[in-house]
Amino acid sequence: MANSSRDPLFWAALDVANNDIAGVGDFCLRCHMPTGWLAGRSEPPMGSTDGCSMVGDIDAPNNDFSGVSCHFCHRMMENESPPPGESPLYFENGQTWIDDVDCPNGSGPCRRGPYDYEPGDPAPPHAWAFSEYHTTSGFCGNCHNVTSPAQTLIDETGTNTGIPFPVERTYLEWQQSDFATAGPGQQTCQNCHMPDATADPVYACVFQTTNRTGDMPTHRFVGGNNWIPRVLRDEYPNLGRTDAFNETIAWAEDMLSNQTATVALTAPSTVAAGEPLEVSVRVTNLSGHKLPTGYAEGRRMWLNLIVKDASDTVVFESAAYDPATGTLTIDEQAKIYEREAGVWDLNGTGECDVVDGDGDHIFHFVLNNCIRKDNRIPPSGFTGGSDIETQPVAYTYPETSPGSGVLVNYDDTVYSVSLPVGTVSPLSVEARLLFQTTSKEYVEFLRDEAVENNFPDDCVTRTSGVPVGKSRGELMFDLWQAYDRSPPFEMALETASVTLPDVLFADGFESGDTTAWSMTTPEAPVLRFDLASP
Repeated sequence: MANSSRDPLFWAALDVANNDIAGVGDFCLRCHMPTGWLAGRSEPPMGSTDGCSMVGDIDAPNNDFSGVSCHFCHRMMENESPPPGESPLYFENGQTWIDDVDCPNGSGPCRRGPYDYEPGDPAPPHAWAFSEYHTTSGFCGNCHNVTSPAQTLIDETGTNTGIPFPVERTYLEWQQSDFATAGPGQQTCQNCHMPDATADPVYACVFQTTNRTGDMPTHRFVGGNNWIPRVLRDEYPNLGRTDAFNETIAWAEDMLSNQTATVALTAPSTVAAGEPLEVSVRVTNLSGHKLPTGYAEGRRMWLNLIVKDASDTVVFESAAYDPATGTLTIDEQAKIYEREAGVWDLNGTGECDVVDGDGDHIFHFVLNNCIRKDNRIPPSGFTGGSDIETQPVAYTYPETSPGSGVLVNYDDTVYSVSLPVGTVSPLSVEARLLFQTTSKEYVEFLRDEAVENNFPDDCVTRTSGVPVGKSRGELMFDLWQAYDRSPPFEMALETASVTLPDVLFADGFESGDTTAWSMTTPEAPVLRFDLASP
């Protein structure tokens, strides 16, 4: 959260957005740089929508580049007396009420949070107020429901619904899940992303006046992004946050591998000669929203299935990934979980186009007005199957029971593997669930847009005083290459062993491949002798 305005991927995407619709960057900066946005530095006449008018160096603390700061969150409030026509609370697009009057119990605006101090309690050294709002998921929905300010949603039939295009719906996905339902299974965003500290003692303030062990949310705010923190750690050492970035990476990877999904692999113990090997993989979503969720461009999760023979030689692989190039192979059986948004009829196809005329993937964040695919796995208890803003697209998840209106929170994939003749038993089957923050197609798009449209060099200053000397899209591509091309993270791995019938002949005669057999009895050979020969 404190680095939401340092992410190089954000800056490269911002340039594309401003190029597609002039001035739309102000809409993005309100969540990523709230301090500068509230000060009016994100739009003319005081500023600009490209972030070039923000104050401070990107690799220095305590300036406009401090992202979502402590003061911003803890001055957010429910406005009990909003102006006419306004709501006390909003749940999307960074529309927040910020307390800007003196607090009754101290000078300056109240710092709001989940604590209510009784008389005589050691209170914090600043003005404070209890806020029930800060304990709810709606507090997070302010920036984690994103609606297009410029486009309306066109459905699968080509009909313009008139509904503002749903860019991100993490908060709504939660609302439509069991996690939002009162009861023992209820979990707020804070429960998962701000877990209670387990240390003893633990304090909310450097003055260490009250031990809050068991009642102190750790401000982790991590999700699945374990890659950008690594980039920031090494690119911006002047921040002095190496340990903090390492901790963030570890927390994100722990969440991905232990709290997000399970994988179950079902395979037969043996396969008859000549028959294909059929295995099933079930991925179950443990999170309180779709998996994966959030910013969809370039973000994906997939199953990698590998079958090896007794000599550890790969005889089959689905969704193979090449770390040297960042290329994910899309074979006929590949299962990739993602949301693909596009522009309706961009290429005259009469469809939702997600590639350009040359067949290259496009990611026009603010021009998108349709959804070509959304097979991301629903959360438990998901009731959004008929909601056009959150429903699966070009994919089907069954109901938990007929007519329940609740979709299952798992997905089954069945693979059929034809085994080469002579495959040596036993076989090992490996099913991996992988997550990638940023795909090759996305960073190449950002680079190409910058080059083809002659985007200016990055204007944001560094403490080194040395200009970057290239556009943000080109910079992002260089960073992607330098930092291992956003390597996929293994969320789960399941294995199985399969035996094959004994093979007596190395040529595979008894493999069961009957198409090579002949039903014709050969004639007896005729022996001829030349008696005149010695």
